[in-house]
Amino acid sequence: MPNRTLIIFAFCFFVTGSVCAGPDSQSTEARLVRSLQAINDNRLDIALSEVDDLLRTNPNFKLAQLVKGDLLMARAGALENFGGVADAPQEEIADLRDEALARLQRVLSQTDSHLAPRFLWQLAPHQKYVLVVDTSRSTLFVYENKQGEARYVTDFYVTIGKLGADKYAEGDQRTPIGVYIIKSELSKSQLADLYGNGAYPLNYPNEWDRKKQRTGSGIWLHGTASNTYSRPPRSSNGCVVLANDDLKKLAPYLQIGITPVIITNRMDWRSDEDLNERTSLLQSIEQWRTDWSSLDTDAYLKHYAADFSTSNMNYVSWAQQKQLVNRGKSWIRVGLSNISIFTYPNQPDLVVVDFEQEYDSSNLTNRMNKRQYWIKQGKQWKIIYEGAAS
Repeated sequence: MPNRTLIIFAFCFFVTGSVCAGPDSQSTEARLVRSLQAINDNRLDIALSEVDDLLRTNPNFKLAQLVKGDLLMARAGALENFGGVADAPQEEIADLRDEALARLQRVLSQTDSHLAPRFLWQLAPHQKYVLVVDTSRSTLFVYENKQGEARYVTDFYVTIGKLGADKYAEGDQRTPIGVYIIKSELSKSQLADLYGNGAYPLNYPNEWDRKKQRTGSGIWLHGTASNTYSRPPRSSNGCVVLANDDLKKLAPYLQIGITPVIITNRMDWRSDEDLNERTSLLQSIEQWRTDWSSLDTDAYLKHYAADFSTSNMNYVSWAQQKQLVNRGKSWIRVGLSNISIFTYPNQPDLVVVDFEQEYDSSNLTNRMNKRQYWIKQGKQWKIIYEGAAS
């Protein structure tokens, strides 16, 4: 009888006891885990059948190929360790081990899918879906907008940067942490094979990244090369990478220029305190609108932090300009609609607020999509950045 403890997955079962295949019985993880469960039960023929089924659908799935090889060697009593083929490249074996553990942990952690992420305080009506990438779980979650609240839809295994998350500089091979928007779509014909069947560039660096002097560019959601089903959990240059099949499944949820993508290194869940803070912030936004509309410039300027900036002015220059502009007006009306609010990962007192602004005054009328960053200083919410939404 083969020594099952020599198969790398056995220790996962030792730790967890059992595995649930999750909500989608035909997902890659579900079929892989059914094979692992069969290994745990010493039913190697069933395990091999499950892996063969997986490989018929995804012939370039290297992890499944390795499991099959180990199963064949285990049946012959020749398996010494995970990836036990003679002269197997150890670096690649280590990458596949990491992928195996990431995929298994994804299945084991799906019990909280009914919870709302704390990042999603409010969705605008036109934002049909929002994506949350949890880099610590190698997982991209899709949430649907249900009357402004987020409801879990599905999730996918993803790859992130070779050196992890929290990008700071050009070429650091890290995936950024923050709140982003899908800017455009690139088809397979526009891409090198490395990027798979498509790509969706994000607006990194965003306004907060630039304020913090973070550099770099070219952060995309994209697929995998034609000879590869999926990549290890940390193997990109900073992009978020999905299997081509998963990218195809993700595509219907994406709206160019609209869909938010929150990237975090830890998934946090909404609490009653978050709901209270959201109410407080909405009251501050409304008071800001009221003070602006009343032409009370001093009250209006009190909503801005001392280190406030726009894309080209600091607080002092901007405040002087606002005072000058308002002195030339006899009336102002400001309307806000389609407000979305997202808390910033790793910075619980910072939120991104997007809205459509309708501005009318005695000498000017305009409409614009605006983005503000509000920060809580003491007990008050203050605006630290403001500009057109990009």
